[in-house]
Amino acid sequence: MVVIANPFSKLLSIVLASALVAGSGIGGLSAGHAQAVGPAAVSDVAEELLDAVVNISTSQKVDGEGEGEGPRPQVPEGSPFEELFEDFFQNRREGGGSQKVNSLGSGFVIDPSGIIVTNNHVIENADDIEAVFADGSTLKATLIGTDTKTDLSVLKVEPPKPLKAVKFGDSRKMRIGDWVMAIGNPFGLGGSVTLGIISARGRNINAGPYDNFIQTDAAINKGNSGGPLFNMQGEVIGINTAIISPSGGSIGIGFAVPTELAENVVNQLIEFGETRRGWLGVRIQEVTDEVAKSVGLTSARGAMVSGVIKGGPVENGPIEIGDVIVSFDGRDVKDSDELVRVVAESPVGKEVEVRILRDGKEQTVKVTLGRLEDGERAAANTKADDQAPATEGETGEAEEAPPADDGTQEPAGDTILGMALAPLDEASRERYGIAASVEGVVITSVEPGSAAAEKGIAEGEVIVEVSQEFVQSAEDVADTVTALRRDGRRSAHLMIANKAGDLRFIAVPLE
Repeated sequence: MVVIANPFSKLLSIVLASALVAGSGIGGLSAGHAQAVGPAAVSDVAEELLDAVVNISTSQKVDGEGEGEGPRPQVPEGSPFEELFEDFFQNRREGGGSQKVNSLGSGFVIDPSGIIVTNNHVIENADDIEAVFADGSTLKATLIGTDTKTDLSVLKVEPPKPLKAVKFGDSRKMRIGDWVMAIGNPFGLGGSVTLGIISARGRNINAGPYDNFIQTDAAINKGNSGGPLFNMQGEVIGINTAIISPSGGSIGIGFAVPTELAENVVNQLIEFGETRRGWLGVRIQEVTDEVAKSVGLTSARGAMVSGVIKGGPVENGPIEIGDVIVSFDGRDVKDSDELVRVVAESPVGKEVEVRILRDGKEQTVKVTLGRLEDGERAAANTKADDQAPATEGETGEAEEAPPADDGTQEPAGDTILGMALAPLDEASRERYGIAASVEGVVITSVEPGSAAAEKGIAEGEVIVEVSQEFVQSAEDVADTVTALRRDGRRSAHLMIANKAGDLRFIAVPLE
C-alpha cells in the first residue's frame, strides 16, 4: 500500500467537526433546516455515454538506438540485483536491436456497426490497433482513413453485436460558459469523466491550416486525445486533441476540434477513405489596416487575393489579383484564416457566390469549386519541374532572395521609400533568379529600419504595381509615390512579386 501524506488532514478534521456541531443544532443550522445543494449531477448523462467511449491501444515496432549493449552498470558480486541485470542484458542481446512501443489514447463509437473516431496522432505509424470497451472486451481495429490537417482518423471494428453509439451535435450553437463533459482514457487509467465549461472559441494554436479549436477547462490529460467532448444533451461537439501544460497534466487549458469542422471530415473519410475539400485556386493574404484603407475598406476584414493558381477554378476569372473577398457562399469572411476554412468545408463541384471588393466597389461573382487535393498534387508536380520554385508560405509570403555568390555588387539605383530600385533586365533576372514571367522594377537593397524593411520587403523582390498602377522603372515608382503624397494619401499600396512570380500586397507608409 502506498500512503500519501495529506497536509489538509487536520483542516479536514476541523471542518468535519464543525459540520457535526452544526448538524446538532449548536451554533449552526438545525436538522430541520434545508441544506445547501451543489450543481446538478451529470451522472445520468455520463451513464448513457460511457459505453460508447473506448480506449485506443496501439503498438509499434521500432529499431533500438545505437549498436551493441550500451553502457552496463557496475553491480557488486553477490548483489541481489546481479541476476536481474544479467537477465535484462541477455534479453537485449536476443532482441536483435528492436523493441515494441505501446501507446494509449481515446476514441468514440459513432455507428453501432463499429465505426470509431479518434485522433491521427493516437494511431499514427501503429502496427496494431485495438479498441478496449467499457466492459473490458477488446476488438482489433483497422484504419479506414486519416486526415493529418485536422488530426482526425476513422477506425472500424467488427463487433459480435451492435455497439452503443453517440451522435454529433452542432458546435456552432455552443457559447462561452456552456457546460461540457470530457470522457476518455487519461494516463491509461480507463474511462474517466471530467466536467467543465467552454472557455473560448475559435482558438488558433498553429496546429494546422484549419485551426478553430474549442478551448475548455474540463480536465484533459495525456491519453484523452481522440476522446469526445459532450454538451449536456449527450451530443459530441468536439474531439479532444491538445493541451497546454508544462507537466503534461491538465492546468485547465485544453483544446477540441469542433464538430462543425470534424463532422464533414469524418463523413468523407468513411465514404472515400480520404478527404475531398473545396478549392478556390487563389493565394491569399491578410488585409491589414493599411491595406484596408488603400482599397477603400472602413475596417480590416476579408482576404486579399495575391495570386491566381494556374489550372485552378478561377484561372481565367472571375476572381483577379487584388480583389478582396469579403463574403463566401453567404458567409462573411472575417480574415484569411476563415476563408481557408470555409472553402475547405465546401463540397467539391459546388457553385458558390463570392462577394469581392474591386476598384473600391463590391460585386458578386459565381465560382465552381475544384478539389484541394488535386491542386496540391499539381502544385507538387510543378515545383518538382520548376528550376525556380515558389518560396511562399500559406498566405503568399515570400522569403528573402539569397545574395549572389559571385562577389559582384549591382549598382544601387534610385532609392524610394527605403528601397534601392533598378530596371529588371537580364542581368537582374540572372542575379536573383527571377522568372521570365515577372515584370516590374527590381529591389536591389532595403535600408535597415526603413518602412519597407519593417514590412518585410527584401532584396531581389520585384515591385509590379504601386496603387494599382503598373511600373516599369524607378521613375514610375517615384512619380506615383509623389502623386500619392500630393493627394494626401498616408501609404502606398505595393504589389510585390517574389522570384517565381508569386504576389503579395503591402501598404508602405509614406510619412
